[in-house]
Amino acid sequence: MALVQDFEKIDEGDALFLSTPMKITIGIFVIGPTVALLGVIPMIYWGLVSWVDLGLFLGFWALTAIGVTVGYHRYFTHGSFKTNRAVKIALALMGSYALEGSINQWVADHRKHHKFSDEIGDPHSPWRFGTSRKAIAKGLVFAHMGWLFSEQQATVDQYAPDIRDDKDLQRINNAFPGIVVMTFLLPGIIGGLITWSWIGFLTGMFWGGVVRVAFVHHVTWSINSICHVFGKRPFKSRDLSSNVNWLAIPSFGESWHNLHHVDPTCARHGVLKGQIDPSAGLIRVLERLNLASDVRWPKPERLAKKLIDPSMAPRIRGYDKALAAKAAAESVGA
Repeated sequence: MALVQDFEKIDEGDALFLSTPMKITIGIFVIGPTVALLGVIPMIYWGLVSWVDLGLFLGFWALTAIGVTVGYHRYFTHGSFKTNRAVKIALALMGSYALEGSINQWVADHRKHHKFSDEIGDPHSPWRFGTSRKAIAKGLVFAHMGWLFSEQQATVDQYAPDIRDDKDLQRINNAFPGIVVMTFLLPGIIGGLITWSWIGFLTGMFWGGVVRVAFVHHVTWSINSICHVFGKRPFKSRDLSSNVNWLAIPSFGESWHNLHHVDPTCARHGVLKGQIDPSAGLIRVLERLNLASDVRWPKPERLAKKLIDPSMAPRIRGYDKALAAKAAAESVGA
């Protein structure tokens, strides 16, 4: 694994360069909601938070986070399952409302990340500056937010031509400026209508819009930063991806990152018993409703071969059942 060295190298034809206006735009939508979090304590102190506001926060958090995890990530980037046009459009819209960028660029960046994970070319490896404590601290900041302002970005034409050529997705991609407005305005409108007040509108927009966007952003970015430095690595991988337990629920199962890098197209990331993966649960529901097909569920025996400690094999979901089925098949064949 080629860590650190020549990390500033630019791959010709493999990157595009951000203009200053684009960097400013990214800064507004990346740093803005984060800075606005400073208003959380005063809002609570002044009693400007209600059950309606909490409901809006949780509801829009779930919708947009699922749009990123199930939609942007497992479906559009990795093709973990197939679905119909209506679900495809719904997932793309939900993911876009998270304000993590257009679906085109998100998919391109993530595919490039997997191609060069923790090596030269990785858009957001926390190991790019070295392995000393100072270098890792600097790398964590870069992997968390700094990379968004990096000159070098993955090209959509190279890494996401399938997304670029999908007419439905391009309509959503082109509508992104309007989505930016609505992701803040919609929770405000709902809050205002429920409470029938302007205060309800403003607090709904703050909690269901600003605070929720910042929360979803930082959880997603934590997968890029924290889940490549801290945590456990039960599976053999070519990079330093790791599992971080406490991020499992906030990230809807994305923090079982070590397995994801071992088997990127797998629809379930939390493959060990006790690992909570709400995104996989939703994909299972879609499958049972005939809204998802050709789901790439984990194959226990295959994953067992990739464990660092083979004695952990019984902890893989379905491992014992797979062994029993294999033994039964062999006995019938005999």
